[in-house]
Amino acid sequence: MGRSHFVIRMVHQGCANRPFYHLVVHKSHKNQHDPPIEQVGSFDPMLNENNEKLVAVNMERLKFWLGKGAKVSTPCAEVLGIVGVLPIHPRTYMQGWRMRLKDLGLEEELKPPPERLKPYEEATKPVT
Repeated sequence: MGRSHFVIRMVHQGCANRPFYHLVVHKSHKNQHDPPIEQVGSFDPMLNENNEKLVAVNMERLKFWLGKGAKVSTPCAEVLGIVGVLPIHPRTYMQGWRMRLKDLGLEEELKPPPERLKPYEEATKPVT
């Protein structure tokens, strides 16, 4: 089976302080600003009055494109995982874990221990 020629990705449509995204199907080599083949959904990351982020997905068309072998970009996979269309993306679990530690006041847990930083510091030390 050959390489997939389609990708499902999120395209930014809003302003800098009011983001809004369309979930679109593109040819894999096209720029995000080129016209898409089809829009299969939308995502509003701003919280509404009920403290919710809104996602609208045309499930029939999304399943069609996934059946055709379309690849899904990582940000789009995260949103579709939370919606329940795809398995939950590992990055979603990591973000939830970090937020829980932050809420509990355990930010120190997020920093790597000093013994793990030593190999990095030695590897990046300038050669004299």
